[in-house]
Amino acid sequence: MSATKVVFPSRRKPDRDRVGGILERAGQGLFFLAMGFLAFAAGAFAVLSQTFPSQPLRDAYRAAVAYIDKVEMSSDPLATDQWRKARTAALGVTAYEAGRAFPGYTLYTSGDGPYARLITMDGRTLHEWNRPYSTVWNEQAAIKNPQPDPLIFMTKAEVLPNGDLLAIYEAAGDTPWGYGMVKLNKNSEVIWSYLQPVHHDFDIAPDGRIFTLTQEFTSEKIKGFTTLGSPRLDDFLVTLSPDGRELKKISLTHALAQSRYDGFVHATPAFSTEDPLHTNAVEYIDKAKARRFAVGGEGHVVVSFRDIGVLAVIDPESGEVEWATRGPWVGQHDPRVLDNGDILVFDNFGTFDKGNDSRILAFNPKTMEVTWRYEGDAERPFSSEIRGSIERLANGNTLITESDGGRLLEVARDGTIAWEYVNPVRSGEGNRYIPVVSGAQRVIPGRLEPAFRDSIERTLTEKAR
Repeated sequence: MSATKVVFPSRRKPDRDRVGGILERAGQGLFFLAMGFLAFAAGAFAVLSQTFPSQPLRDAYRAAVAYIDKVEMSSDPLATDQWRKARTAALGVTAYEAGRAFPGYTLYTSGDGPYARLITMDGRTLHEWNRPYSTVWNEQAAIKNPQPDPLIFMTKAEVLPNGDLLAIYEAAGDTPWGYGMVKLNKNSEVIWSYLQPVHHDFDIAPDGRIFTLTQEFTSEKIKGFTTLGSPRLDDFLVTLSPDGRELKKISLTHALAQSRYDGFVHATPAFSTEDPLHTNAVEYIDKAKARRFAVGGEGHVVVSFRDIGVLAVIDPESGEVEWATRGPWVGQHDPRVLDNGDILVFDNFGTFDKGNDSRILAFNPKTMEVTWRYEGDAERPFSSEIRGSIERLANGNTLITESDGGRLLEVARDGTIAWEYVNPVRSGEGNRYIPVVSGAQRVIPGRLEPAFRDSIERTLTEKAR
């Protein structure tokens, strides 16, 4: 039987050179760790004290976060704010009182694509304009690397009497926010495009000029306003010719900061110093509205500065702020001057009632008295956090776009619903998601040119056969 050799561990002392190498590497590791800590501490001190290189560090961090957010949104459109969880299984027209609703067609845009749809009061589609942004974009566009088409949609749109359509493109996950404006004919062919960062809203003057909003990054400092971020978004009021040429461009940040209402800029909240105004609406004051509008005249425009809670009247020729105010609204959208001189406004958070937190207010801009309001209730809650639009109709009803709910509703003066339409598009598992409805317009058939009106009504008749 052979013996089993047992090997015991050596009891020799470690080699001195080997120990020295270990200690040297440990020392190097501690050195780099210490240097990393010092670099972190120095960076933190620079950022907190706002000394060099705090700005490059902030910019690099924000750029990285924005890039990550953009990549995440690009991979899943349902994760963007173009889609919300559906609040109802209802589709299309859910309420319609023919004797109380204002008759006509309704134009609306939807977060699921670059289209605007014209429907009848019973929800049938009369006509649709559809134009992917990739077929409009060119190398002169301000947005050099646009999002893919599934993330780009039309927001504000308006149909003209001959069937042409003006519309704004926006996309999820990009700043500046807007992608531009387009004019399409009734066949969705491009007549012209203005591919600056147009966003949120536009209005058309009687002479055909178009007033809209753009934005761009700037690091320019405004004397006396040290709390504004750098870089920050600067909003502009832009005047376009009827054929889409830029005629004038006014910095709204400078206009407000250089006016007697500059205190509103000083009161910019901390969360908004890099987007101090967040302008989200523009309306042209024509001759008829100017007659009873006490705080603005013909040719002026009304704008909404969401993040500072301010409504203002601007002279687009001089760039002067003629009037500005704050009121009992929070995160407001779409102020509209009424025939009696009051202002109608979509108050996104004014009720402070979770799930039913939006309301519509009409108020006298001289006395600030609230003259009418619409709020939801337990049966029909009303809530839209980041969008919303309104239109006062000729019979006194109000057409409301509850964007986050994917819902249009026409409300009578007594607050009852005369017409309601829920976006019929769904997606996701179990069809849980509904695209937002960004805006709507009630179209009076008699104001359409006969050739266009007859063609869309003939198409509807043919579909019914």
